[in-house]
Amino acid sequence: MHIAALLLPDLTLIALGWLLYRYSGWSADFWAGVEKLVYYVLFPALLFNSIARNTVSPGDAMPMLAAALGALGAGIALGYLALPVLRPVPQQFASGVQCAFRFNSYIALALSSRLGGDAGLALCALIVGFVVPIANFFAVFALARHSGAGLLRELVRNPLVLATLAGLVAKAVGLKLPEPIDATLQRLGLASLGIGLLCVGAGLRLELRTDLDPAQRRSSWRLSTWITLTKLVAMPVTALMIARTLGVSSLPMQVAVMFASMPTAPAAYVLANRMGGDGRFVAFLITLSTLGALLALPFWLALVSR
Repeated sequence: MHIAALLLPDLTLIALGWLLYRYSGWSADFWAGVEKLVYYVLFPALLFNSIARNTVSPGDAMPMLAAALGALGAGIALGYLALPVLRPVPQQFASGVQCAFRFNSYIALALSSRLGGDAGLALCALIVGFVVPIANFFAVFALARHSGAGLLRELVRNPLVLATLAGLVAKAVGLKLPEPIDATLQRLGLASLGIGLLCVGAGLRLELRTDLDPAQRRSSWRLSTWITLTKLVAMPVTALMIARTLGVSSLPMQVAVMFASMPTAPAAYVLANRMGGDGRFVAFLITLSTLGALLALPFWLALVSR
């Protein structure tokens, strides 16, 4: 499938979300409620169901998982390296470092389904199941250190971590849900993709805080550039190098590199706000990486599809 045709439906939904936010008259509170619905109900249902029903053997997918985990490790290392190298504003670093290595799973799952059908979706769900809990841990870790919140408490309250663990347990024990419950989870999961992409568009912001002095604004731009290049360049490069070294086959390689080049998760904004971080700066970083991904994703997908 041509790369443009592959990306167009998801980009159209993101653009529609942006238009609806600005011209529908629906309030910010409305969109905050929709985002909470996706984050706390719809997306956990998709995550649980995709992992629990996953027919891909973890042993067969280990090289792909190694590529994804290697990319995550590079993102975490480079993200935290910004602190001694750039010496950014502490609150902005604590809030924004997660944007160097968290993934927009809404876009990833929707795109992987178009990339490889059910097989692509299953591969992506497997990556999400292994990678997202680690990414969430390091995201919460930075904010918990800055705000004094309890790390363990934040992790056990995270719906994505809970859904991932529940899905892995269900898969391990061979749990078969009653058909009505299984069908309900499938419908909730399918709803998460379209609505989640609308929320991505509605959440786009390109405004830095106006109460920063010139030195702090320069620091914000340096940190923003560092984080965005880490997310959209360093991580997919790492995934591609590991995948090729390990001889990962075509579709798993495409999914791993695609996942590594995802923009930052909108949930980063929710987490920063809930833990007393700089939500506005995180919203700016999410927007920057999402717009940057419009160029990065076609490049990386074209590169691994040759």
